[in-house]
Amino acid sequence: MANPAAASAPSDPARSEKNAFLTPLFTDRRVAAVLGLGFAQGIPFLLVYATQSAWLVQAQVPLATIGLMSELTIAYKLKFLWAPFLDRHDAPLIGRWLGRRRGWIVATQILVALALAGVAFGDPAHWLAWTVAFSLALGVAGATQDVVIDGWRITAAPPERQALMSSWSEIGYRIGNLAAGAGALYLSDAYGWRAAYLCMAALMAPGTIAALLAPEPPAPETPATGGFVETVWAPIRDLLARLGPLAVPVLALVAGFRMPGYVSNAMAIPLFKTLGYSNTDIATVTKLFGFWIALGGTFLASAIIPRIGMMASLLIGTVTASASHLALAYLAWHGGHGGAAFWTFALTVGIDGFAYAFASIVLITYMSRLSATAHAASQYALLTSLCALPGSLLAGFSGFVIERTGFTWFFVGTSLIGVPVALLCLLVARRHGPMDTP
Repeated sequence: MANPAAASAPSDPARSEKNAFLTPLFTDRRVAAVLGLGFAQGIPFLLVYATQSAWLVQAQVPLATIGLMSELTIAYKLKFLWAPFLDRHDAPLIGRWLGRRRGWIVATQILVALALAGVAFGDPAHWLAWTVAFSLALGVAGATQDVVIDGWRITAAPPERQALMSSWSEIGYRIGNLAAGAGALYLSDAYGWRAAYLCMAALMAPGTIAALLAPEPPAPETPATGGFVETVWAPIRDLLARLGPLAVPVLALVAGFRMPGYVSNAMAIPLFKTLGYSNTDIATVTKLFGFWIALGGTFLASAIIPRIGMMASLLIGTVTASASHLALAYLAWHGGHGGAAFWTFALTVGIDGFAYAFASIVLITYMSRLSATAHAASQYALLTSLCALPGSLLAGFSGFVIERTGFTWFFVGTSLIGVPVALLCLLVARRHGPMDTP
């Protein structure tokens, strides 16, 4: 007989929320798979340019050339052009065996590993063209891997589970980023750059295992007909038709949501260096300490979205992410001297990182829900490109703005960019209801 006292005892909300987040990792192989796939997604991007730039400096490549090589990440902004073909066609050779989604995932992961090995056997000091060619190939393979993994994530789980899937994907991504950033740098100091890049190639294996263990979602019902223009235009036409009159405000919301963050992030490290913080201080706070702070923001977003709804979460995300730049403005005004200044630095980065992680999960979930199953890879790639492009373009002018205004007023200004985005959130929520997505 059940114990009445136990039956009537109040449940622990904190434990319930924790169990709701952790239990699917062990009971739903889709969630476990998306963690491994997110890890694989987090490896290539930094190794195309950001981490590799340290190698280029050591090889005494001219700074002007290093700056130009940042454009090797261009594939991540143009991936929407070839994403529709991945929705319509199977991967060569292995697609029939693994299915369309998983076949492309494994194929792109093989290409990422080969491109990393290619970069590893290069020598930018004496043959820069080799490094450029394989880095460009790495960017294309990594961007394509993003497309197909995002397509799998959206089609493998129902809309109500997308917040959970996005959160575990983001956790995996951040772990992969940590490996490709701090991990690769530590390995390069200890064993050299060739060993570092070969180790990164080997780290693609967990993602491949996750892909093989993941369930294959039903193949999208998209006939492989029409030319290049029709193939690219079809998912765009479908998205615009489903959004209807709200197409312009919704797409503007997506384009502007992370714009303050892109502009702010471009000048964050220059601010830290200007204030006199060492590379060790920056790595410790932004990578190691920041990793755990970002996980907190990820967990919170995953818990909040199902409870308050998508549009309310978007509004909170854009307001908090933009307002967090005021912490950077305070750091710029406060300065970077003395022992207490380090903790001001850590707190500032923590506030900004927590808000950024929360807003990222909210936006990823929103874009996932906007994407139709039949065009999941195509439409999500289009939305992520739309999200990244305006902010990236504005970030290019950030240095000129700081020359005129200084760091403090620059970060105040980036926080104010979030005001019209918040108004767009209110407009879309008013037309569709605070709990709904278009």
